[in-house]
Amino acid sequence: MDRRFAKGVNQGVAPVTYGTGDRPPRGDYANARADYTCEQQWARYTEADHDTYRRLYTRQLQQLPGRACDEFIAAVQQLGTPDRIPRFDAVSERLLKATGWQIVGVPGLIPEEAFFALLAARKFPVTDWIRKPEEFDYVVEPDVFHDLFGHVPLLFNPVFADYMQAYGAGGLKASRLDACELLARLYWYTVEFGLIATPQGLRAYGAGILSSAGELPHSVHSPEPQRVAFGLQRLMRSRYRIDTFQATYFVIDSFQQLFDATAPDFTPVYAEVRARIERDGEVEAGQVLPGERLFAV
Repeated sequence: MDRRFAKGVNQGVAPVTYGTGDRPPRGDYANARADYTCEQQWARYTEADHDTYRRLYTRQLQQLPGRACDEFIAAVQQLGTPDRIPRFDAVSERLLKATGWQIVGVPGLIPEEAFFALLAARKFPVTDWIRKPEEFDYVVEPDVFHDLFGHVPLLFNPVFADYMQAYGAGGLKASRLDACELLARLYWYTVEFGLIATPQGLRAYGAGILSSAGELPHSVHSPEPQRVAFGLQRLMRSRYRIDTFQATYFVIDSFQQLFDATAPDFTPVYAEVRARIERDGEVEAGQVLPGERLFAV
């Protein structure tokens, strides 16, 4: 989710996007429904596609011990056998029994309101295509591996699953309050690039970290980035980069802390954050403010 995605309904074309880019979002939007969901069409995957998924899965699985949170490691096996791209309906059957969530196929990036509406209904959108072999180490847009491996396992955790639904409901409200940019920062710094403090040390729970061979060790072990204690308003004031490893990570003490901090109505929070930005400015990536609680590696 990002403010670059325009609001609207699917008319058989990719959503308009903001920002820089040389091409429209990848994906077959012509076959998407009005809510941007589509059939997975599993039979269309080639042996090369399955091989790419297997190699990505194997590489990331080897990196998890000592870096990923225990909840993620315990749940990743729910994706099924790693030698083939999972069937969405099979994963959904297990997920529905565990936390009431389902996964649904989408052609690629979708508009904000379509994304929020799916989350609010406990449906997580998973891109139906996989990167090409030459994109093995880096793909610009989220693909089926990023969405499945990075996001879906923690949806088996009841507290995190409830957080994601609440985030979707909050997003629908934020779109009416012109606050999607602030909410996008919450998603970025938690769902995509969040760290959690455990008795064993810092561990990753963000999908952007867990699905990246380079960012996972960087986020947990590198002395370069700043690791700041989670604070909702501080986070919403914070800018981020999309083209490099993160310079700042926010650290939660538990998933319950995350849920409790984001459960109340954000309407007054948005007003306070905007006032603070107007007075003191935004916080740049990598910047540390006086008196902040930092985590060392």
